[in-house]
Amino acid sequence: MASVVLDVEHNAVGHDDHDDHHHGNFWTNYVFSYDHKVIAKQYLISGILWAIIGGGLSLLFRIQLGFPEADLEWLRPLLGDWITEGGKMDTTFYLAAVTMHGTIMVFFVLTAGLSGTFSNFLIPLQIGARDMASGFMNMLSYWLFALASVIMLASLFISTGPASGGWVIYPPLSALPQAVSGSGLGMTLWLVSMVFFIASSLLGSINYISTVINLRTVGMSFGKLPLTIWSFFITAVIGVLSFPVLFAAALLLVFDRSFGTSFYLSDIFIQGELLSNSGGSPILFQHLFWFLGHPEVYIVLLPALGLTSEVISTNSRKPIFGYKAMIGSMLGIAFLSFIVWAHHMFVSGMNPFLGTVFMLLTLIIAVPSAVKAFNYITTLFRGNIVFTPAMLFSIGLVSLFISGGVTGIILGNSALDIQLHDTYFVVAHFHLVMGSASFFGMMAGVYHWYPKMFGRMMNNALGYVHFWLTFLGAYLVFFPMHYIGIAGFPRRYYSFTNFDAFSTFTDLNTFISIAAMVTVAGQFIFVFNFFWSMFKGRLAPLNPWKSTTLEWTTPRKPGHGNWPGALPIVYRWPYDLSKPGSDKDGHGDFIPQNVPLSETTSSNTPEEEDLVQLEDGLKKLSDHREANPFI
Repeated sequence: MASVVLDVEHNAVGHDDHDDHHHGNFWTNYVFSYDHKVIAKQYLISGILWAIIGGGLSLLFRIQLGFPEADLEWLRPLLGDWITEGGKMDTTFYLAAVTMHGTIMVFFVLTAGLSGTFSNFLIPLQIGARDMASGFMNMLSYWLFALASVIMLASLFISTGPASGGWVIYPPLSALPQAVSGSGLGMTLWLVSMVFFIASSLLGSINYISTVINLRTVGMSFGKLPLTIWSFFITAVIGVLSFPVLFAAALLLVFDRSFGTSFYLSDIFIQGELLSNSGGSPILFQHLFWFLGHPEVYIVLLPALGLTSEVISTNSRKPIFGYKAMIGSMLGIAFLSFIVWAHHMFVSGMNPFLGTVFMLLTLIIAVPSAVKAFNYITTLFRGNIVFTPAMLFSIGLVSLFISGGVTGIILGNSALDIQLHDTYFVVAHFHLVMGSASFFGMMAGVYHWYPKMFGRMMNNALGYVHFWLTFLGAYLVFFPMHYIGIAGFPRRYYSFTNFDAFSTFTDLNTFISIAAMVTVAGQFIFVFNFFWSMFKGRLAPLNPWKSTTLEWTTPRKPGHGNWPGALPIVYRWPYDLSKPGSDKDGHGDFIPQNVPLSETTSSNTPEEEDLVQLEDGLKKLSDHREANPFI
C-alpha cells in the first residue's frame, strides 16, 4: 500500500505527453514494472506470440485432415521424427497438436490475452485510479503467467512429445504415464504449467476486484461504470470461484500419476495386466474440470462482450441500449454458468432426470445471452455508424455470437447432444461462439485502444483487409463443420480415408483446410500492422474516437499515475453520446464523464439538474482525497 501511495504522490505532477519512466531503469520500467499499462502490453504481446504458435499447430493438423494422402516430408525440418519414414504425420503428434492448440488458444491466448491485457489496461484508466490496488501482485501475476508459458512451450520440444490427451485431459489417458508417449513428461509439464497459470489468474482476479471496489474516483458509482469495467469485474469474480476447482482437479491427477492414489482410476488393464488402482472414477475429473470449463467460456467471452459494448456505442454515436439490462444479463450469465457444467456430460451415463435439469438450465442461459444480442442490434439501429476496424470486428462478434449461440441451443438439448457429441458440430459451435467471437472482441479492443496504449494510430486500410479475411475465413472454416457434424463426422480422428461412410467429405475437408490456411495467413497482416504502427504510425489525437470515458482524458501517452494532476471527478454516466443540446456546449456530439453537469445546462435532464447542486461537494471530496492519499 505504501508503494502505491508513494507512486500517487510522485505522479501528482507530470509531463503531458510522455512517460515519466526515466526515473527508473530498463528492468523496473519495462520488465518488472508495476505500471498496469506496461503489464497490459506484456500480456498482449505474449498473447500475440501464443496465437501464432496455436494457429501454427492448427495448420499442422488441418494439413493432415485436408490432405491425408499427401507426402509431408517437407515438414521434417520442423517436426523431425514426428514425420514417419513414409512421409506421414505421426498419429501421436497429431493428437498432441490438437491438445496443445486447444490449451494454448483457450488459456494462453483468449484468457490471458483478453483479461490480462484489457482488465489491466482499462480498469485503472476507466475508474479514475492511479494504478491497480497492488502493483506488486500485478507484476507477479504476469511473471507467473510467463513462467507457465515457458514450461508449456518447453513441452513442445521434449523427445516424448507434449501432452496428448485432448485439451480437457480426461483420465485415464492423462493419469497413466505409460498410456501413450504424450502422457509422460509432456503431461507432467502441462500440469505444472497450468498450476502457475491458475496462480497467475487468481492473483490478477483478486487485484481487479479489489481495484474496482476500492479505487474508483470521486463520483464513479457502480451505476456510472462503463460496461467494460462491469464485464472485467464479473469475469474476475467467476475466475476466483472457478479456477481453484481446476487446481484441485489437477492436483488429484498429479497424485494419481505420481503417488499411487486412485481418485480417477479403477480396474485398469494395460497389455493384459491389471493395475492396482481401485475405487476411483474418471467421471469425478469431468465434474471438476467442467465446473471450471463452462465458466471458462464466459471468462473468455464476457470481456470480449464488454469491449464490444464500448466500441459499438462509441461508433454508433448512440448511448448503449439497456445499460441496466446489459449489467443484469452479465450477472445472470455469471450465475447460470456455474450450474450448467454437466451439459458437457450427457453421454457419461448420468441419471436422465439430472440430465433434464442441466438441459433446462442450459436453455435458460440463452435468455440473458439474447438480451445482449438484441441490445447490440438496437444500439446499432438508426445509429450514425462509423465503420472503424474496431467497429467492424465488434459487429462481426455480434454475428458470430448469434450464429454460434443458436447451435448452442441445439447442443443444450440432451436428446440431440447425445447424437452430436464429439462430432464436428461441437467443434463448429464452440469455435464460433467462444473462439472466434472472443477473438473478434479482442481485435476490436486492440484496434480501439491502440492509440491510448502506444500513442499512435494503426493503419485503417490494413485493418479493413484483416477484418474481411478473418470474418469470411471464420465462417468458411467453421460453418461447413456443422454439416459434416450432423452426418456423424467425429472429432480428433487422424484420418478418414479408411471410412467409406466419410469419403464423400474429402473435398469439404480440403476446402476447410485451405480456408484455414488463408485465414491464418491473414493474421500476419495484423501482426505487421501492430508492430509497424508502434513505431511508424501517425501520432494519435487525445481522443480519436470522440469517446466519453475517462481514459481519453489522460495525456496521449500517460505516465505511471495516469493523470499528471488531480484525478478526474465523474459527474455523469459513460454513454452521453448524441445528447440533445451537447453541440451548443462545445462538446460535439458527446459529453465526457468528467464534464460537470453545470456546464451542459441545455442538455441536462430534470434528474441531472437536481444533481448540479452536488458538484461542490464532489469537488471538496476530491480535494480532500488528493490531500490525504492514504484515505
